[in-house]
Amino acid sequence: MNDGEFRKPEDFYNVYNEHRTYVRAEARKKHIRQFDEQFWLPASARNHMSVLELGCGTGLFLAYLKHKGVSDFSAVEADRDVLDYMPEDIAGRVTIGDIGDYIANTERTFDRIVMLDVFEHFSVYEGRDLLASLRPLLAPGGRVSLRVPNVASPWGLQYQFQDLTHKALYGPGNIRQLAMAAGYQTLAVFSARRGNKIKRFLEDGVHFALNRVLTEPPPLWGANMMVTLKPRAEG
Repeated sequence: MNDGEFRKPEDFYNVYNEHRTYVRAEARKKHIRQFDEQFWLPASARNHMSVLELGCGTGLFLAYLKHKGVSDFSAVEADRDVLDYMPEDIAGRVTIGDIGDYIANTERTFDRIVMLDVFEHFSVYEGRDLLASLRPLLAPGGRVSLRVPNVASPWGLQYQFQDLTHKALYGPGNIRQLAMAAGYQTLAVFSARRGNKIKRFLEDGVHFALNRVLTEPPPLWGANMMVTLKPRAEG
């Protein structure tokens, strides 16, 4: 048990390794379908592009990129323990360290930058600064893809509040506002859906019925949402 002081969200990283579940990176069919829907198609990704993931966890998305034939991919992750759950050829592409330090020191640019279930760990002020700092790292035509809990939906509350290290709450409206403040145009905001076709069909039916009876249904029902951004043109 950790008896250190807990006064702010960052302090709960002291017990984060005990709280989180580590799963070996293996891109199965359901993961491939999921990432195709959430990243590849909306971000117009191609296998010749360079991709940087910030906060890669055990590397599931990196395994997906490898499956898609992307050869130029890399990642930054603060938790060194995740390397034990990755194949060696993926672990070798991961820089262990602070995201801010990496951004400040890299001389590379990337076609696509991805943060999946990471952005909510920064306050809105930190998030704005983080997005702004990514603009110089984007190659011409570059895109940023985010996945965050959708607190505008009742289904998103469990994802937001089950982790005490989350520092910001986002819905479809304020994520656009934040992106604008960081110098981005929002290309898409949509539900990051999971589950098989039958469950999705039934879920769609429930949401259709709720939209008919509620006076103010949420703008997006998905528990989590994907956001695709591009830098706004200067001038």
